[in-house]
Amino acid sequence: MQVLRVLATLAALTAATGVHAQSCGGNFGAFVDGLRTEALQRGYDRGLVDQFFRGVQFNQAVINADRRQGIFQRPFLDFSRALISQNRMNAGRANYDRHRALFDRAQSEYGVPHGILLAFWAFETDFGAVQGDFNTVDALVTLAHDCRRPELFRPQVFAALEMHQRGDLDPRRQRGAWAGEIGMVQKLPSDIINYAVDGDGDGRIDLQRSVPDAILSAASVLQAKGWRAGEPWMHEIALPQGFDLRQSGLRTQRPVDEWTHMGVRPTHGTLPAGHLEASIIVPQGRGGPAFMVFHNYRVLFEWNQSFIYVTTAAYFATRLQGAPVYQAGNPETGLNQDQMRALQERLSQRGFDVGGIDGILGANTRAAVQDIQAQLGLPADGWPTPQLLRML
Repeated sequence: MQVLRVLATLAALTAATGVHAQSCGGNFGAFVDGLRTEALQRGYDRGLVDQFFRGVQFNQAVINADRRQGIFQRPFLDFSRALISQNRMNAGRANYDRHRALFDRAQSEYGVPHGILLAFWAFETDFGAVQGDFNTVDALVTLAHDCRRPELFRPQVFAALEMHQRGDLDPRRQRGAWAGEIGMVQKLPSDIINYAVDGDGDGRIDLQRSVPDAILSAASVLQAKGWRAGEPWMHEIALPQGFDLRQSGLRTQRPVDEWTHMGVRPTHGTLPAGHLEASIIVPQGRGGPAFMVFHNYRVLFEWNQSFIYVTTAAYFATRLQGAPVYQAGNPETGLNQDQMRALQERLSQRGFDVGGIDGILGANTRAAVQDIQAQLGLPADGWPTPQLLRML
């Protein structure tokens, strides 16, 4: 039985008429008092609010974890090899065999294939084994207080309060990831409220212990974010000699038949029907693997906004559904974190939007690199090299 726990009061989780949103930072105790006041203005019972915020603490370890996401600075080949071990491949296949009926149900009801669900289940918690040991409310309030991404985490505090009101979250006992995600597939409270599913039919949603609840909830989230049933997400390809690399990247989309007319070919199997819009990505430049990606690949950024994470999860999903190992090629040497920051600074000085000086090759930095490469007469594959850094 599916239970979409959406109430008319849900609008209060992201906005409340007449409620003034408190700014981030400042004294932590005063900040929490501001959250209490806003919760009361949103109509929550004073006793419930006091119980929810009683004992909440600033957690420096949460901030440290938020600042320490160095793994996302690794290039695609290194990152994918680190995350896709043989053990994970074996565990993924075993879990599919063990829960085949459940994954068939997820595909039937939500259109999401088993490879995608297994990939996220694996990457998020190693199939439920490592769900995090941070107090969820402390983590969310700490990140709402921090001024790096308060617009993301402040609404999650009130979503967690709503879960508490419904009896689904104990504020002092609930534990999960450092960023406030809960359960085997690591979802934030607002996604749990909006899209979580009672997959095992026991009348409650338990994303920490119930595999059916976790898997069907993950599928429900992806469907709600725009996943299209029956469509692909990624296929490895080979680019023709002399391919214009300015055509690569997520900013350019063409029907599959236009790409094939330009000489693009699959490395295995066949490409989908020619009318589907697709982009071509070369995550580690022209010397590395190349993929054709589709609308459903873009939907995965609603799960995680990291280009390297999404691309690796999408690739892992193809492997779990029978695709061979990518053709690694021989990519050019990339940049280390300090070099990447220096590159971002120089691109920013030239007027490019790199999305922040963080040393991470995200979508904005890739686009800026591709544009400057084209201006300098270099192969415009979006992969920054020491040569490019020297030229700037």
